Amino acid sequence: MTDPALPEDLLDFIRRSPTPYHVVDNARLMLRDAGFRHLTETKPWPDAVSAGFVTRDDGSLIAFRGGRKPLLENGLRLAGVHTDSPCLRLRPNPTRESQGYGQFSVETYGGVLLHPWYDRDLSLAGRISGLDDAGGLVSSLIDFRDPVAFIPSLAIHLDREANKGRNINPQTELSPVVLRLGEGESFDLEEVLLERIRRDRPEAGFARVLSWDLLLYDTQPPARVGIHGEFIASARLDNLLSAFVALRALLDAEDEYASVIVCNDHEEVGSVSASGARGTFLSAVLERLISEEDKGAGGFSRLMQNSLMLSVDNAHGVHPNFADRHDGGHRPMLNGGPVIKINANQRYAGSSRSVALFKALCGKTGVPWQSFTNRADLACGSTIGPLTAAEIGIPVLDIGVAQFGMHSIRELAGSEDPGHLLRCITAFYNRLV
Repeated sequence: MTDPALPEDLLDFIRRSPTPYHVVDNARLMLRDAGFRHLTETKPWPDAVSAGFVTRDDGSLIAFRGGRKPLLENGLRLAGVHTDSPCLRLRPNPTRESQGYGQFSVETYGGVLLHPWYDRDLSLAGRISGLDDAGGLVSSLIDFRDPVAFIPSLAIHLDREANKGRNINPQTELSPVVLRLGEGESFDLEEVLLERIRRDRPEAGFARVLSWDLLLYDTQPPARVGIHGEFIASARLDNLLSAFVALRALLDAEDEYASVIVCNDHEEVGSVSASGARGTFLSAVLERLISEEDKGAGGFSRLMQNSLMLSVDNAHGVHPNFADRHDGGHRPMLNGGPVIKINANQRYAGSSRSVALFKALCGKTGVPWQSFTNRADLACGSTIGPLTAAEIGIPVLDIGVAQFGMHSIRELAGSEDPGHLLRCITAFYNRLV
C-alpha cells in the first residue's frame, strides 16, 4: 500500500524547494539520511559504493544503488526528471526605478504562462556568489521566504479591453514592485543580499556579493483542494512531483539490481548546458560505475543496451473547459494513473516494447494507466527523454501524471496520482517486469 502521508510529504518538499538549487539540496539531505554516500566528480571514487550520489552546478543530481547483480549482464533501471520550472529570473543589473518605485528587472525563463504572475505575493530565492573576508570565492543558497515583490494588474478602468485577450509585453509589463523610494533614495540589491545572507547563513562568510542566480516564486503554500481533497495545487508540480516521487522510489527500492535517478536542470530551456540532459553529466557518472576491465570490452554500449530509462514528466490532463484541445481518444484524467506519452515524431521517447513493459508493470502493481498523444494540428512539447536516448543510446519511455495549468505559477494534479506513480517506479526499479 502507498504511504497515506505521501501527498503531504510531496507538498512539503515543493514548499521547501523554490529553485533547482533548493531541490537538489533537499534531495541531498534525504539521500544522506538514507545512507547514500556523497561523491564528487573531482575526486576518485571507492571501488565499491553500494549507494551514492553526485551533484553538478548545484542544480543537477544523480543518485544510484549499485545493486548485487552483475552490472553489464543485468543493466540499469533509470528514472529521469528535471529540477527547473518556468519562472521570472533577475537580470545581471537587477533593479530599475519608475515613478518613485523600486522594481526588479526580470526576464522570462522557459515557456512561462504570464497572466497568473500578476497580483501574487512573490519572494526571491536562488544562489549567490561573491568573496569572503580573505578574498576567496564563496557561494550559498538564499531564500527570502517572505513576500518581497508584487506585479500589480492594471485596473480594468484603465484598460477596458483587458478581458478580450490582452497581450503581455514581458519587457515592459512584468517588472515587480519592490519598494517606494523616497526623494533621492536608490535601491541596491547587493546590499540587501549581503545583509540577508549574513543574517541567515553567517557561516557562509560573505564579505561581498558579486553575482547571482535568483528567481521569483509565489509564496502561497501548496494545498490539498477539492470537496474531498482529491487534488493538489502548487507551484512547480511540473516537475517536482516527478522528482520527489522518483527519489522516494529509489529510497524504497531493494538493492538487488542497479538503479539510478537523474535530476537535470535546464530542461525548460532546451537542456543545453553542462548540467542539462544534453550535457555530459549522466554519461560521466555511468562510466564511473563500470569497471576498468569491462570498459575495454565495449562495456558502456553493452550496459546501455541492457538498460531502460523512464523519463518522468507531467502530462496534459483533459481540461473540462477546453476538451477540444485534446485528441478524442487520448484524454488523460487527473487521478487516472500514470500517462504513457507517445509522439510519432519522437518528441516523446518510446517504442512498442517499452510501452508494453510499462503496461505490464502497471498490471502487476494494480495501477491504472492512460495514454496521451497530441492533436495532429497542435505542436508537441518535449522532455529530457529523447535527448537522453540520443546522447547515450539508452532505450527511454516518456511517462508522467496528468495535470492542469502546466507552466502556470500554480498548477493542479490529482492527490492519488503520486501514489500510483510511486508504486510503478518502485516496481520498475525492483524489476517486477
